[in-house]
Amino acid sequence: MKIYGDIQSGNCYKVKLLCSLLEIEHEWVHVDILAGGTQTSDFLVRNPNGKIPLLELPDGRCLFESNAILNYLAIGSALLPKDSFDLAKVQQWQFFEQYSHEPFIAVARFIAKYLGLPEDRRADYESKQEGGSKALSVMEAQLKETPYLAGEQLTTADISLYGYTHVAEEGGFTLSNYPAIQVWIDRIATHPNYVGMA
Repeated sequence: MKIYGDIQSGNCYKVKLLCSLLEIEHEWVHVDILAGGTQTSDFLVRNPNGKIPLLELPDGRCLFESNAILNYLAIGSALLPKDSFDLAKVQQWQFFEQYSHEPFIAVARFIAKYLGLPEDRRADYESKQEGGSKALSVMEAQLKETPYLAGEQLTTADISLYGYTHVAEEGGFTLSNYPAIQVWIDRIATHPNYVGMA
């Protein structure tokens, strides 16, 4: 299988992390989003939404949206619960990640890290801080109660949220304000086959 992505993107990195944790063999195809790599006709045939990450299976079928890719690859593993309620809890956190976390933390980081925080984007960057801090507070409250977001063991919910949370400071968020998140970040980094964002 091939995975098209940019390892510095949290959405792409979380797929790379899952593949490493589960020892899934794949070919990583780097895509330069700033150079328009997701807008070529060759890429758009595979993903008409023009975004990364993108999973291409050996039979040519493609899957986009990072959390859909994570859950597809994790089926049958300990990272994805079989119980329907426990599975819904994982998906609950993944929807939270895409709607209440990523739009603030990932966008603030993109403006600062990828664009260099240009003056004409500063107001946009600053407007993301409140929403991102709220998302971190919600995670902090849960992680004071359980070692992982969906309960007692690592799931794709954690991988989904780890992607951008562990580099949230690059978007202006102070992780030292969230001690339970810091412990959770360290806990994930100790798992066998863990790979960093590099």
